[in-house]
Amino acid sequence: MTNENNATAEKIVLITGASSGIGKATALLLAKKGAHVVLGARRTDRLEAIASDIQAEGGSVAYRTLDVTNLEQMQAFVNFAQEKFGRIDAIVNNAGVMPLSKLEVLKIEEWNRMIDVNIRGVLHGIAAGLPLMQQQGWGQFINLSSIAGHAVYPTAAVYCATKFAAIAISEGLRQEVSNIRVTVISPGVTESELADSISDDTARQGMQDFRRIAIPPEAIARAITFAIEQPNDVDVSEIIVRPTASPY
Repeated sequence: MTNENNATAEKIVLITGASSGIGKATALLLAKKGAHVVLGARRTDRLEAIASDIQAEGGSVAYRTLDVTNLEQMQAFVNFAQEKFGRIDAIVNNAGVMPLSKLEVLKIEEWNRMIDVNIRGVLHGIAAGLPLMQQQGWGQFINLSSIAGHAVYPTAAVYCATKFAAIAISEGLRQEVSNIRVTVISPGVTESELADSISDDTARQGMQDFRRIAIPPEAIARAITFAIEQPNDVDVSEIIVRPTASPY
């Protein structure tokens, strides 16, 4: 991979949920543009394979097992990146789950899992990275929300709530810090493994129909890269990326 002459080259970018989908696509694109990517996810075998692909193309990559619901692991992930590269330029809080179902089905464990990953995971990323960024005097958080953070759909009440929360947390952080950029990326229907976590048959069928017009994760990776490439005095606060054919 070539170190292109652009604003992304040499940046240290941490990516959670990097073992597949948007996280993987973002890692590959940023590494191609000369960034040093640090990958975190629970499936370390997949991270190893992605890292091998990046290194084979001459890119810079490191990885570490990460469960974003565990604050200590998130702090260790950030410390690992800092110790290896000396600083952190951006954290992409991408990890997410989407086990959809109607509220009346009472899949409470799945509700709690979405709250833990989609909300606490973002908060843990902020908690681990913010002190270092404040010490540095710069940095950027890129938090993944969704079109589900802008509207509510049947079977998605809890998922939507977590994605609304990601936007609220991001906007609050943006207003509170003046030297750290905060970006929200809200994907529309995108090819990923998120739907694989849906255990409810009705919701699974509905999502299969919904995903027929899905765009590739590389489309979201380009949006994330665009936000990172901006100069430090420019904060791209939010980008919504959806299929052209999407009515939502």
